[in-house]
Amino acid sequence: MSPSRLFSNIVVKLATTKFPKFLQCFINKTFVKIYKIDMSEFVPENPCEYETLKDLFIRQKKYIEFYEEEDIFVSPSDSEVIMDGEITKNKVYQIKGKEYSIDELIPYETKLNGGYYVNLYLSPGDYHRFHVPIDMEIVKATYVPGTLKPVKPSVLKKELIFPKNKRIVLKCKDSKSRYFYFVAIGAMCVGKIIINFDERLQKKYDNITTFEYKNPINLKKGDELGRFEFGSSILLFFGEDHFKYLNQKDYVEVGDILGEIY
Repeated sequence: MSPSRLFSNIVVKLATTKFPKFLQCFINKTFVKIYKIDMSEFVPENPCEYETLKDLFIRQKKYIEFYEEEDIFVSPSDSEVIMDGEITKNKVYQIKGKEYSIDELIPYETKLNGGYYVNLYLSPGDYHRFHVPIDMEIVKATYVPGTLKPVKPSVLKKELIFPKNKRIVLKCKDSKSRYFYFVAIGAMCVGKIIINFDERLQKKYDNITTFEYKNPINLKKGDELGRFEFGSSILLFFGEDHFKYLNQKDYVEVGDILGEIY
């Protein structure tokens, strides 16, 4: 077992252990203080009411506002926007200075050259659930096994990680029948990536495993799509002349406008 996976397993074990209430309360309050989490946005608000640290990781927001305009594409998560730009020669950047080919990330042809991409980083203190960014249909889902290296920006500047880490690739179709891709990247200490519409994606596979959906899986903007169990990243890829990026902020909250489809 690699050192990163061993460490990840240890942290996951600690996060899922139910300690005596006084100790768990101390652990949870310490986590909230370190990451400066405003617990008034969540239910329950009291950190001591979460029985494990994992329960605190996957806490639920009281309320999320999603823009209702049909063509507006919103942020699926609370995230730092670490990179965005045009897809050139089928290549993108995980962060400035670290380029890779989409073929290394998504294990089948995508025809995205000339399109646009957005990289979202979720820190350990962020809201860990992610939501449907626009009314869409899931065409297929692909589990890609890999490493569990950290994805925080300081690490991404040193090493190519997105094409190596465990990930789940969702091929999606928007209301205009245009394909886009939603990629959930696993990271250090993320034991599972939960995708709500298919429990099979929660299992561990040694090889690339794809599930195609003959019966449409239609999801509405704002639906809870899944969650991470620590911090991680979400990558979005759009085809040429499919998407216009509108966001001007370095940090977005779930439901904020990222762009529009056209």
